[in-house]
Amino acid sequence: MYVNDPLGDMLTRIRNALMRNKRNVNTPASAMRRRVLDVLKTEGYIRDYAEVDHSSGFKEYEIELKYYEGDSVISEIKRISKPGRRVYSGVKDIPLVQNGLGIAILSTPKGVMSDTSAREANVGGEILCHIT
Repeated sequence: MYVNDPLGDMLTRIRNALMRNKRNVNTPASAMRRRVLDVLKTEGYIRDYAEVDHSSGFKEYEIELKYYEGDSVISEIKRISKPGRRVYSGVKDIPLVQNGLGIAILSTPKGVMSDTSAREANVGGEILCHIT
């Protein structure tokens, strides 16, 4: 199945799994998805993820979601830059998500990183999503 917005598809799968209190969710593998999952893991929003190889050559990621005292660590996950409308931000204009309680994930010339890492590296880029 072809997906127009692979990152948006992954975020929706995570959002739907969180609403159903699932422990794991699967999504097809891609380089961009892996980089975003690395940021989510580093920032503590997911426990871990693993690449699963199927016999047909199809690869996917199994994402282990994180819960604290029965509630999910991720309360909201929102796609910002979409294929029909790209949203870019300079380093001085990177928004604070919930006054610093959440993160924005950016695609920068130095790779995919969180908003705090982008400010430290003094780079701006495309704002992919907000996580709170």
